[in-house]
Amino acid sequence: MAASRDSSDGRDHWRFFPYDEPYPNQAEAMSRIAEALDEERNVLLEGAPGTGKTLSALVPALEHARETDKTVVITTNVHQQMRQFVADARAITRTEPIRAVVFKGKASMCHIDVDYRECQTLRDTTRDLVEKREEMEELRDRADTLLDDMREGGQGAGDAYQAVTDELDALESEVEGFESTNVCDHYRANLTRDTGAFFSWLFDDVRTPEDVYDYADREGLCGYELLKEGMEGVDLVVCNYHHLLDPLIREQFFRWLGREPEDVITVFDEAHNVESAARDHATRTLTENTLASALTELEDVDDSRAAAAENVLRAFHDALCETYDGALAFGEREQVGENWYDLSVSNPDRRDDLTLSFLDRYEGRGISTEVELALQLGESLDEEYEEQYKRGETTSRKECQTLQAAAFVATWMDEGGELGQHPMCSVRRDSGTDELYGRAELYTCIPREVTKELFDEVSATVLMSATLRPFDVTQDVLGLDDPETMAYGLAYPEANRRTLAVDVPPLFSSERSNPETQAVVADTLRDVLRFTPGNTLCFFPSYAEAERYYERLRGTGVGTDLWLDGSDVDTEAARKEFVAGDDGALFTSLWGTLSEGVSFDADDARTVAVVGVPYPHLSERMEAVQDAYDRAYPGKEAGWRYGVEIPTIRKTRQALGRVIRSPDDFGVRLLLDRRYTRESRDMGRYGVRGSFPTEERTEFVDVAPEKAKFAMLNFFTDHDAYAGDPPRP
Repeated sequence: MAASRDSSDGRDHWRFFPYDEPYPNQAEAMSRIAEALDEERNVLLEGAPGTGKTLSALVPALEHARETDKTVVITTNVHQQMRQFVADARAITRTEPIRAVVFKGKASMCHIDVDYRECQTLRDTTRDLVEKREEMEELRDRADTLLDDMREGGQGAGDAYQAVTDELDALESEVEGFESTNVCDHYRANLTRDTGAFFSWLFDDVRTPEDVYDYADREGLCGYELLKEGMEGVDLVVCNYHHLLDPLIREQFFRWLGREPEDVITVFDEAHNVESAARDHATRTLTENTLASALTELEDVDDSRAAAAENVLRAFHDALCETYDGALAFGEREQVGENWYDLSVSNPDRRDDLTLSFLDRYEGRGISTEVELALQLGESLDEEYEEQYKRGETTSRKECQTLQAAAFVATWMDEGGELGQHPMCSVRRDSGTDELYGRAELYTCIPREVTKELFDEVSATVLMSATLRPFDVTQDVLGLDDPETMAYGLAYPEANRRTLAVDVPPLFSSERSNPETQAVVADTLRDVLRFTPGNTLCFFPSYAEAERYYERLRGTGVGTDLWLDGSDVDTEAARKEFVAGDDGALFTSLWGTLSEGVSFDADDARTVAVVGVPYPHLSERMEAVQDAYDRAYPGKEAGWRYGVEIPTIRKTRQALGRVIRSPDDFGVRLLLDRRYTRESRDMGRYGVRGSFPTEERTEFVDVAPEKAKFAMLNFFTDHDAYAGDPPRP
């Protein structure tokens, strides 16, 4: 490849592009992304599966970073995409030498299985011990030199020798105390041994975190700390979403890179998931158990601030118990299991019930004053716990419950009434005691408060996905200002795909139990399985619906092996068994893990059927999101569109994208619900056909349920897909 984008023949060349020819539209996408990066503009890139989105973003980003001394950080929340990033990065290293690091959190790389805070403390005590030993060696060398000076009659050497030996004695006593402290032998090896061989090995190829862990484990080193040390100034980092979406982690992460935010280019894959991921990172919770532990912690504290902390935390604890107890309806308590069970405590015209109960119960010098005292005390206790662990007085690093509780109460009172913050209570059953305990939660409805700060501070961001449109919604939801937008559909032959909108009755929740409707759907699915020359993927709005039709079709002589996915199923194991065969059907939920980020190539899945419109489960959280969007974007019907309709269609489009993954691939995609057909134009906002991009819905072919098999027969016959004679209609 040529070494520059500017070439004498006027064409763009990309030194980081590892293959001879790009996919259709890929060169154009790279050029447009390069221009946007030069202008420090964000990019929204929608590209159909298998169209080279990763390299379309990565190649110009690396080129721009090399020219401007920046680092590219590419991130995903899908494991398979992480593996693809590694493969692409390795391919790039064959054409252009780059230093790339694949980074995971400490939890997946620790050799002694301690949490993050404990690791920090171990690291600090280990470093202190190593530094003191190094200082001792320096003092011994100094003492030996002074002793030689004394023997030679050097003036003042005796006094200097005495001062150095006194300092050495004191330091030796201090180090003896350190021997009983908590240290990490793996990290000590990092500090005391030559690790040059590790870094030569690390940058000789693109190493995965598993590679790093195995190398470090063999050598008795700490791979996590070595990886952090090796990140400074690298060209490319591959990581998970949370390294960028969590503000505290992001600050540390950029520090490890040795980069200011404006010197980082971020690339988000599967970017339609950024909204929900940012929401999860911003949501804060506090359990009744943490409050109780904080109150117990305060009983033994001899500090004038303890009374204030106990006063405010006791009132919040009792208010939480009173609130969830009062919110449980008759007979509802018995329904609560080991998963969190949400209870409604919000009010449309005033603060939530928990806050009102807290204010009613609280008696003191002022909530803000006493919360501040509790925070101060919590910070002092936390520092004390750290010192105890450093000195080896405790075998694990204690977490300060008072600090956690006080920080949450402060946030609850300061932000609980703000737009986009929804106060909630939940309860769950303790598996050991069978008793209920509660949780307060400040649920973040509008994620732009998290993402906008990130996108504003870095040099530029490329967000890519097969389902980012409509772009105006993505811009609003994530807080993007005037991004460059581009969309590239399937560039593969249209004759290789057929999309059928099957006119089965609309599967509203109230209609799903109708026996006649179930019979129509089951009969249609039976035809779909019979006329698919290969495997079939069947997606449903829930695991319960997947199980319903799995049971209806099982044992009815469909001639196909049936697989059922579920929340308690090892999905990856089921997927591997499914694709190992060539005539199976997998029944799963659109809200599970198989609807995106997983490729089903060729006969792995010749047909995909989406049964129903997978609206998210109606809940208080969903209603809170809709209300927040309506208030944030008045006049746009944003609550329904941003919070329900667009995420639902994205889920459907992701599922449809599981088939037809290459130019030679072919398959049929079915949408089983009247709301996908032309008739949906008379169904108001529940008709979803118009929510698909124009070029996609123009390919929809409306068929009656009993006619779907003929459409499939004709399509697969045209592609000579049947082994032997085709099925008889």
